[in-house]
Amino acid sequence: MPDHPLFPISVVTPEGPAFEGEAEMIVVPGAAGEIGVLARHAPLVATLKAGSTRIHTREEVREYATGPGFFKVELDRAIALVDDAVRAIEIDDACARAQLEEAKAELERVERGESSADRWQLEQRIRHAENQLDVAGRG
Repeated sequence: MPDHPLFPISVVTPEGPAFEGEAEMIVVPGAAGEIGVLARHAPLVATLKAGSTRIHTREEVREYATGPGFFKVELDRAIALVDDAVRAIEIDDACARAQLEEAKAELERVERGESSADRWQLEQRIRHAENQLDVAGRG
């Protein structure tokens, strides 16, 4: 199979870039389904849901568990702006499960009036942990 041309791709979180480099293709979890982009793709702006983002370099496919955000393609460059990105091979199963249980327990305390923790932040922590487990294939 012939190689596709490389083009610049960025996956950026509030903490900084999770991936910055050239690749043949990026596949992101669009709100309406997966979006795959090669070099010279038409300009595009899309909303992303939490899920799996895959970057196809010449050497490998790098998979990330990414949170919700936005995706933009313009001038032969693709940028995913997401609230979180964890490399799939770096996902710690036990840690993600512990985060999930801890956040669910705290959310139950909020619902019983025993905690003043922020419900939205807890829901985001739950989604983030569930997404990591899903991408790691252990959800």
